[in-house]
Amino acid sequence: MKCNIKPLADRVLVKPAEAEQKTAGGIIIPDTAKEKPQKGTVVAVGPGKKDEPMTVKVNDTVLYGKYSGTEIQWEGETYLIMKESDIYAIC
Repeated sequence: MKCNIKPLADRVLVKPAEAEQKTAGGIIIPDTAKEKPQKGTVVAVGPGKKDEPMTVKVNDTVLYGKYSGTEIQWEGETYLIMKESDIYAIC
């Protein structure tokens, strides 16, 4: 996955995971009922702030809050750009 966006400071560009298509029981979830994914892959990382190096790196799978980040469209793809502090964990 190649992206020309370079985040600034402590920001991270994340490609959200696909929303679940079915439940564990096999029931297909309609588009209107799908939950926003809270997991994604880091595509680009900013340089960090002075005295605060970045913890995440490109290709890390991360967990973030349901309403974290700002959704952006770039070359037909959907990404989230968020501060590193909005990321809860690296998987």
